[in-house]
Amino acid sequence: MKTALPGALPAERQERFFPYFKRNWVLYMMVLPGLAVLIIFSYLPMSGIIMAFEKNYMPARGLMGSDWVGLEHFAKFFRSAFFERLMGNTLILGIESLIFSFSTPILFALLLNELRNVAFRRVTQTISYFPYFISTVIVIGLLKDMTSVNGGVVNLLIQKITGNTINFFSDPGWFRPLYIISGLWTGMGYNSIIYLAAISGINPEMYESALLDGANRFQQAVHITLPSISSTIVILLILAVGGIVGNDYQKILLMYSPLTYKTADVISTYVYREGILGGGYSYTTAIGLFNSLISLVLVLGTNWLARKISDTSIF
Repeated sequence: MKTALPGALPAERQERFFPYFKRNWVLYMMVLPGLAVLIIFSYLPMSGIIMAFEKNYMPARGLMGSDWVGLEHFAKFFRSAFFERLMGNTLILGIESLIFSFSTPILFALLLNELRNVAFRRVTQTISYFPYFISTVIVIGLLKDMTSVNGGVVNLLIQKITGNTINFFSDPGWFRPLYIISGLWTGMGYNSIIYLAAISGINPEMYESALLDGANRFQQAVHITLPSISSTIVILLILAVGGIVGNDYQKILLMYSPLTYKTADVISTYVYREGILGGGYSYTTAIGLFNSLISLVLVLGTNWLARKISDTSIF
């Protein structure tokens, strides 16, 4: 009796797999470019985690060329004078963004679903998708021009009403609203696509039955549409919670300044300043790893909670 090698497919599975592979080898070849990108840009860079446990990584020495310091960089970050501010700003900005950026596409999809004029609905959808494809640099540039003290349309309106102007990008109190509003403008329409797709799969007979029972459009949306897409909402919520500490640092870098560090400085921007500009590769790798671990815990915790409450989860 032959013993199968570890990791080898059982004989019966091999008999099914290889004919299937032979018939569909073109499809498997189409997967290879995406798989190569995933390995090169997502898995191979994970070896750089080693830097978080080295004294002072230098590119010329290689990954294994520095002394080991264990968890010293993590402890240094926890003792840092910026730790409380960075964690507070990261969590507050992430939670506020999650509340608005996650709920608004759902509401927008429900409103689009209620439009009876098909042509108007398609035009509205198309227009709402456009901002997503605009570069973040251009979006922030437009936002700065619109809120400029010198001739910005927003400040011109404020000046006519109150007689004063507001320097939005120099005021820490306005950073979070501007960040969230710009995110809604660019992402609301695009993020509603998956909800519209889920809504389109709902059996129309359910609405017809509700209509015969006297349910109005609002009641149909609450008791039929939302429950029918609840599994989609839960799955996307689990994924979105993991991004609470993963703010869009590129947009923040374009928006913030030392004047707004009080509310704008987050872990990602601190890593950029200390690592890329300051050369503290080992220290910032440790911070980045800590940030990733928080995201992992949030995703696992939300997934566990969703499975307990709704029986819907990713795994």
